[in-house]
Amino acid sequence: MKKPETPPVFEDLLKSLHNSSTMMKIMNLRNEKPAVSNYLHWDQLRRYPPPADLTSEEWWLGVKMQRLGALRAIPLKDSSQKPFRFCVPDLVIEKLHDIDCGSGATVNIPAPITNPQTRDQYLIRSLMEEAITSSQLEGAATTREVAKEMIRTGRAPRDKNEQMIFNNFSTMQRIMDLKKQPLSVEMVFEIHRLVTDKTFASPDVAGRFRKPEESITVEDHEGTVFHQPPPSSELPERLKLMCDFANGITPEYFVHPVIRAIILHFWLAYDHPFIDGNGRTARALFYWAMLRNHYWLFEFISISTILRKSPIKYGLSFLYTETDDNDLTYFVVAQTKVIAAAIQKLHEYIDEKKVLNQKMIDEREFSEEKREALAKKGYSLPDGSYPIVNDDDLKNAIKSYGRSSHPEKTKAHIIKRAKELGKEKELPEDW
Repeated sequence: MKKPETPPVFEDLLKSLHNSSTMMKIMNLRNEKPAVSNYLHWDQLRRYPPPADLTSEEWWLGVKMQRLGALRAIPLKDSSQKPFRFCVPDLVIEKLHDIDCGSGATVNIPAPITNPQTRDQYLIRSLMEEAITSSQLEGAATTREVAKEMIRTGRAPRDKNEQMIFNNFSTMQRIMDLKKQPLSVEMVFEIHRLVTDKTFASPDVAGRFRKPEESITVEDHEGTVFHQPPPSSELPERLKLMCDFANGITPEYFVHPVIRAIILHFWLAYDHPFIDGNGRTARALFYWAMLRNHYWLFEFISISTILRKSPIKYGLSFLYTETDDNDLTYFVVAQTKVIAAAIQKLHEYIDEKKVLNQKMIDEREFSEEKREALAKKGYSLPDGSYPIVNDDDLKNAIKSYGRSSHPEKTKAHIIKRAKELGKEKELPEDW
């Protein structure tokens, strides 16, 4: 991952302006819709053509002027005591609405999750997904098949990679209970002990702050330093401030629960209070915050599955924040997209399972002889698949159409049967 270019200093850009007409153009940008809808960092924005005969630097000055008035500070500060700030742009508001509708108390609850007979299989699947992918983000090399076999059979982990996954699985189960309690330093230590159990050469490393002689940096394999965490002497006070924020004691203004959970994720990762396991602990705290605020569907959702697909974007969202005046909005934007994608992935998985289950039911309901008879009447395809006798059969056929080996023939058959049943209105509009 390449470190993003640090933006021009805002004050320096202001001082360099001598042309009043240029200043007016920049000021006018504040009242206009952004030329690019995404919340772009300087390293991204400089690659786009600037508007209104401005240079990239002048455009950036206008963008910063737009943002500064909306930014609000939180108690988290960097090593120079400069606070981190965030705003809530329109693209975040839209995602928050989607998240609220898709995972909160008013969600259109997927039936398999509320059914006691199928709920546990979805819960175990999500816990496994998060345990595996969160560990893989931190370098665990075990395959998904081996990891799932270990969890399902309950056998002991064979190496550190498997131990990391087993620990994450245990931690996610424990979070279900911890969500009832306010966050405390002791709870953070407990979560860290859980995610790092039996992965350190010395057991006393788990569940305690890193020491002054255990100075660490976040860097790549080539030695490029991306982040220098605060000194260990500051950690007790910093973690207490983090807990106050997580519990809603600070700040004095309202912070949407999802944004609070996202910032908690960032805060723990930024402070890096432990010598290892910070990322896994940060993501576990995110889940604690979401579940504590009644986003109950997050028992079934894995954000690390999405993060695992784009680890560079995940890393850049931290770097964009640190390199641009501690603007947390970059991380908030990135994570709201990840959360929305994770919710969508769960709903898609449930829909796929429903189709497969219905297909199994169909195969049980229609015997081979009956299928042959239906094929002769033209009620099914020649091979007996996609039997359509009534309205329910038609709906099931439409749902499972995408899995057909011969989609065009299948579609033509479904359309034909819909017309014969007088149910053309059931057909998708784009058919």
